[in-house]
Amino acid sequence: MGSDSSRVDGLVAQLARTFKIRDMGPPSFFLGIETMSLSDGILLSQRRYIQDILRRAGMVDCKSVSTPISVARSDVDDSTPFADPTHTSPTTADWAVMKRVLRYVKGTLGMGLCIRKSESLALHAFSDSDWAGNPDDRKSTSGFAVFLGSNLIAWSCRKQRTVARSSTEAEYKALADVATEVTWLVSLLREIGFPPDSAPGLWCDNLGATYLCANPVFHARTKHVEIDYHFVRDKVAKKELQVHFISTKDQLADIFTKPLASARFSLLRDKLNISNAPP
Repeated sequence: MGSDSSRVDGLVAQLARTFKIRDMGPPSFFLGIETMSLSDGILLSQRRYIQDILRRAGMVDCKSVSTPISVARSDVDDSTPFADPTHTSPTTADWAVMKRVLRYVKGTLGMGLCIRKSESLALHAFSDSDWAGNPDDRKSTSGFAVFLGSNLIAWSCRKQRTVARSSTEAEYKALADVATEVTWLVSLLREIGFPPDSAPGLWCDNLGATYLCANPVFHARTKHVEIDYHFVRDKVAKKELQVHFISTKDQLADIFTKPLASARFSLLRDKLNISNAPP
């Protein structure tokens, strides 16, 4: 897979001298991911995998929705016992959310992640977190998106392990997660011979978390933050990472941490290089 066939052939030849391999030609379907050729790159799609999930859930013929969250009353099928608005158990809410997510998945079957040639090898990442967003245990949700040049290469959305006592702490924990991921990616790029030209940039929309990464004066007020999260500041001090403030309206990782309006959700999805497959 590459634009220079001679370099691809050379790499395959080198691998063959060390490992027993078989060249199966251009990729088409591997580990549940379809690879489709575009005029300027490739599109990675999980259409087959998603169709299998929909068949198992009996939702092949369900209607689609524009976003996977923000459950509305009209999204619940009145023919099911779960449609009763007087049912307030967690099972009812979870079932409604699950059906909405599956309907969104059905409506985006043709979408995939676009990978295009990029002149830049600069690593940069967007990090975001809500604060106490889970109503059951008040834990926060972190999300990040890592780009190599213009291509999205890593992303995550996960609930934090501990309860954050402030929005700054929640955002700082999210920065720690993405700093770990970026550190590993830098090591990988160096190992394969493509070291970044400059320190990766991390974009965060919380000024308090941004200041914590560079100003030790603030640490006296945040001793309750677990010590292992302070390795972010060490990375910044060693100039191995750069942490920058970014406005919330420009924060791409916003899509991973909270419900969004349909227009905002679609805008951020497009900026993550998610688009429809060619006909």
